[in-house]
Amino acid sequence: MKFFLTLLFILLSFQTQLFSKDNKSILILNSYHKGFKWSDDIIQGIEEIVYDRNIDLNILYMDSKRIASKEYYEELRDLYKLQLKNHSYDLIIAVDKFSYEFMLKYYYNFFENQPVFFVGMERYDKDEAKYYKLQDKIIGILERRAVEDILKTIHTLMPSLKKLYIINDKSSNADDTDVYLKKAMQQYTDCFEIEYIREKTLEKMQVKFSEYRENEAVFFIRFYNYKPGYLYKNHEISTFIDNVNIPVFVTDDLFIGKGPTGGKVIPIKQLGIDTGNAIINYFQNKLDKDFIETNETYEYVFDYEKVNKFNLDLSKLNVDYRFVNAPMSFFEKNREFINFVFVISPFLLFLILGLMHNLYLRIKSAKKLKQRMQFDKVLLNTINSPIVWEDEKGYIVDSNSKFNELLNMSCDEMQGKRLRDFVENQNVSNLFKLLKTFINKNAFDENELVLKSRDDKEHIYMINKTDYTENIYETRGTVVVFTDVTKEKLALREKIKHQEFIIQQSKLAEIGEIFSSIAHQWKTPLLEITTIAQEQIYSCEGKIDEENNTFVNDIMVQVKYMAETISDFQNFIMPSANKVSFDIYEAVSKMLEIMKHNIKYNYIKVNVNVNPNTNLIIYGYKNELMQTLLNIVNNAKDAIIKRRKQNIIKQGIINIDIKNIDDKVLIEIEDNGGGIPKEHINNVFEAYYTTKQNGHGIGLYMAKLIIEDKMDGKINVENTKNGAKFIIKLGVIDENIITRR
Repeated sequence: MKFFLTLLFILLSFQTQLFSKDNKSILILNSYHKGFKWSDDIIQGIEEIVYDRNIDLNILYMDSKRIASKEYYEELRDLYKLQLKNHSYDLIIAVDKFSYEFMLKYYYNFFENQPVFFVGMERYDKDEAKYYKLQDKIIGILERRAVEDILKTIHTLMPSLKKLYIINDKSSNADDTDVYLKKAMQQYTDCFEIEYIREKTLEKMQVKFSEYRENEAVFFIRFYNYKPGYLYKNHEISTFIDNVNIPVFVTDDLFIGKGPTGGKVIPIKQLGIDTGNAIINYFQNKLDKDFIETNETYEYVFDYEKVNKFNLDLSKLNVDYRFVNAPMSFFEKNREFINFVFVISPFLLFLILGLMHNLYLRIKSAKKLKQRMQFDKVLLNTINSPIVWEDEKGYIVDSNSKFNELLNMSCDEMQGKRLRDFVENQNVSNLFKLLKTFINKNAFDENELVLKSRDDKEHIYMINKTDYTENIYETRGTVVVFTDVTKEKLALREKIKHQEFIIQQSKLAEIGEIFSSIAHQWKTPLLEITTIAQEQIYSCEGKIDEENNTFVNDIMVQVKYMAETISDFQNFIMPSANKVSFDIYEAVSKMLEIMKHNIKYNYIKVNVNVNPNTNLIIYGYKNELMQTLLNIVNNAKDAIIKRRKQNIIKQGIINIDIKNIDDKVLIEIEDNGGGIPKEHINNVFEAYYTTKQNGHGIGLYMAKLIIEDKMDGKINVENTKNGAKFIIKLGVIDENIITRR
């Protein structure tokens, strides 16, 4: 037993030693911070290769883009010295120039004999490595930007190029690129102007390149730093490039698809993958001890949208290239669906055969159904009411000829569509609104639909809607029947209007009788006052006092005026029994005489203007017309008083203009009372609609009834600059022409 345990221990120890021998440890010293896309892509490529190779990775971030001072590096040296004290690594990877130079300077503070593998640098100086006695420990892969090839690409794609802007920041990496860039630039100094930008800010360059300039382009190499301690973020750089309004060419794929037009680029992640493969070869002793290789993995990549925007012809390059942001083809968009169709195609074949058999049976049934439908169609066309039926989704199944005439459409135009598809047809729009009301209320007793037929006359319809079910195909829908009730509705409306007019006349007659009684009672005291005044004159026994005589004469004048006013108002308020011929100017004057004191003491000036040679004789209800004019003027007075109280105007003005137009007399009453609010002006002639706090809403409604229904005229209102203007148009009598000059 003891022997067995000893043997097992030896085997386990041997296996552990073997495992330890195969397991490798790598330290990656990243020049930048986590989140810096360029170095992150390289490290991601390395990780993909070494992930399942028993290799442990430890990453340290130097953040040298933002901090690169001597003091900072000394602090990092002390920190790493403490951090790496008890760690041993098989390989040190320096990502980019900052970490490489740091490693050269402080190598012997951390390590003893581990090799250093650099990646991402553009220049390698063997003498510098020799200076630090590390020439036998340095291997790596150089990153060389295809500067010369990109300049050639720009010149090929834009042969008329006048000016090229080259953007490169002030970092030490940019200085390395600068050596190759200036050499390449010399070949094109005679071809186009070059402006080399290294010290501007992104904000200034954004303004510089905000406008499109023909035959100009940008060659963007890098622009992370423009001053020590400040680092532009990747999204800020890509936003800047995307907003540049001339073509932008780049050297790597970091921003491809996010703004640049394209170029011969280094695929950064592929650089990391190549580095990972080189590391594996190193551990397998397949690399030379002085392995220094220049990465030459490039590809031509262009943004499809940018190429089209700037009208670039890529066929001039004679190279293989690929697009980003290119529209997907039909097969690319539907790849999964197409694959699915191929898989289920055998089942589809059986399904098609079954459908064909089912179709045959349906066609057979459809013939019988068609015969029945033709019979129904003939029957429905003989009905004098419009009829339409729809399925449960609202699509029109069929209609009779009367419905087609109603909407001025043919059956073929409507079949298989919904009513809402024809909303530009006013009849359909009105019908659709009413059907929605019908669906919501399930009642139509209080609704009526007014549509125009082909004779351009309005017709009023009542609608009856019934659900139906068809058992053969198990479909459902609705049948709508329109009943023309135009004659009945018009007769009812005329009757209602006439009744309202009779009621108003009845009310005025009652008021007139009451006022006649009051007038009779008032005339007796006025007669007594006259008698007393006369007795005063004759009681002086022949000696007439001049002062008393003047006093009595004033009393007589006022009494006479009161008596005449009572008579005028009594005649005005009594309704007209019949239509008569009368002078419109005289009616206006009497109306103003009745309310002249009310107008005067409210500081309102009324101007009556009659055009020369105006025919003023009209035929109608004189007193009712005077009441209409009185109502309009009284409304104007109320509006003026309100504006005067608000100190908007000092004096009210009402202009009444009378003239002839097209054998009509036109009465325009305009005030400076501020007008009628827009939301009310279209409704002021409706019954019981009022904008006054204590208004009854009947005055202007009766005015419209009297003018339009009883005197065959027209009345409307509009707002002017200072107030409202009512326009009344009435017919004149050709005989007995009376003119006023």
